[in-house]
Amino acid sequence: MTTLLLTLLLALSPALAPALPGALVPAPVPAAVRPLPAPLSVARWWDPPPTPYAAGHRGVDLSAPVGARVRAVGPGRVHYAGLVAGRGVLSLTLPGGLRTTYEPVRPLVAEGEEVTAGQEVAVLTSGSHCPAPCLHWGLLTGENTYLDPLTLLPRPTPRLLPTAGLGQGGG
Repeated sequence: MTTLLLTLLLALSPALAPALPGALVPAPVPAAVRPLPAPLSVARWWDPPPTPYAAGHRGVDLSAPVGARVRAVGPGRVHYAGLVAGRGVLSLTLPGGLRTTYEPVRPLVAEGEEVTAGQEVAVLTSGSHCPAPCLHWGLLTGENTYLDPLTLLPRPTPRLLPTAGLGQGGG
């Protein structure tokens, strides 16, 4: 039941983001794809800080095993590929000036290189801040405005499920 609820929340979070007061929603990224294979499992949700320098969580943590292949969520150019504070970081500039980041990773691409949506661009390494291995995925616009990276993903297609067996009367 918990897995079903988390999957539902993950599917709905991009659709709910515009309803949040003050939430910024980026312009659609052409051919946006998941950074990890489906299903995505969120270890920690985006929790924007009230001010640029306050505590918060400026991305989402996606559970994945060390060695998982990380894909570019959209077409763009490698902005940075290297170490920050001893951890591997990859940053890609996407259309519209958005920048997405992945850590801790071993980049498979170099600064300035063009990438395509879905291209394998990094390998997840150990050293995450989660209790279990995870990919920290961030999104920002401008110099310091962080956004929920889940808003980049395509909206899910609603599906109606049969009600038989879920309760009396079939509702």
